[in-house]
Amino acid sequence: MAVLPIYKLPDAVLRQEARKITEINGKLQRLIDDMAETMYAAPGLGLAANQVGELKRLIVFDVSHKEGGPRKLQVMLNPCIAAGEGEVIHEEGCLSVADFSAEVRRHAKVLIKGLDREGKPMEIAGEGLLAIVLQHEIDHLNGILFIDHLSRLKRGLFLRRLKKQAAAR
Repeated sequence: MAVLPIYKLPDAVLRQEARKITEINGKLQRLIDDMAETMYAAPGLGLAANQVGELKRLIVFDVSHKEGGPRKLQVMLNPCIAAGEGEVIHEEGCLSVADFSAEVRRHAKVLIKGLDREGKPMEIAGEGLLAIVLQHEIDHLNGILFIDHLSRLKRGLFLRRLKKQAAAR
């Protein structure tokens, strides 16, 4: 296993839509393991394949250790939000958006459908932090970042700060 580089805004791969996974093989299994190691090393609660430069509909996530439990890695291929209800506002950050966090409005509960790492159908009903992480990572697969959920003013302030930091380097 290896820790992969995490792509950061403004890298174009973060704005591209990931492609559906149609073949499950050893190369994909290695990518899953590397993504898990990368997520834990970062440390993060979730990671989408776009964030490591792979345009595949693949996410890894683990909210259990954030909530005080042991690690419990979860993997989903081709995830999609089948249903969402309620509303919650939660402070979010992102491994691909350095040094910035903001309150984001999301569904309070979601039903996610996809495949497990062997290609078997699976569903996850999530609420609380799990629902937020799942929506955040699925957004990545669609080329959407959490800053896209912010008001035009807040997003503009962040992007100007990002440009200023890049110019200072």
